[in-house]
Amino acid sequence: MNIKNFLNDRLWKNNSSLVQLLGLCPVLAMTTNSINAIGLGITTTLVLTVTNTIISIFKKLIPEDLRIPIYMIIISSIVTSIEMLLHAYQFDLYQSLGIFIPLIVTNCIIVGRADFIAYKSSIIESFFDGILIGLGSTIAMFIVGSIREILGNGTLFFGLNKMISSIDSSFFITLLDKKSIIILAIFPPGGFFILGCIIAIKNFLDLYYKKNTIKNSLQCSCINKIRK
Repeated sequence: MNIKNFLNDRLWKNNSSLVQLLGLCPVLAMTTNSINAIGLGITTTLVLTVTNTIISIFKKLIPEDLRIPIYMIIISSIVTSIEMLLHAYQFDLYQSLGIFIPLIVTNCIIVGRADFIAYKSSIIESFFDGILIGLGSTIAMFIVGSIREILGNGTLFFGLNKMISSIDSSFFITLLDKKSIIILAIFPPGGFFILGCIIAIKNFLDLYYKKNTIKNSLQCSCINKIRK
């Protein structure tokens, strides 16, 4: 397994939020600020990792015809357990994420990776696939959430105390004056627009890199022909 390709494929080339466009409902709903985006991203990553690992361990015992219902039972159990842990130890974050914690059960990213990777791959590959797919989605959500929070509220990391209880609620970064904010950014249309802009930038970078790669390969081939 090529580690570089493994990382690039999951974090960039096939990013679940920017390329596959899966699970966009929570991505757009919970990215009104950076802390909610991080909280949901970490929760989703944890569910992905544990689900992939468990399914990969017991894949030989899972009947092929019943694999989807069994996936849903495993995912539901894991999500419920994580929801109870958040309720007990991170209640403020639990309140912020609200209904979107149990909705992770229906996230097609998790079921897709379980069937496409965990059911067919080794435990180690499944484990790291869950971490990297979740991390890629978390990074995308954090970027969207940060931009929306800065433009819509003028702040960054507002509500950090929800994740780190030892931090005071007044701890956040103010980047824009209230008179300069764009309130549309924290509404659904603003979320769609910002996500679209980020996807467009990613596609531009991919196209630019592809053109440079082709150009360099042509130059190398021409130089080799001249030398011959």
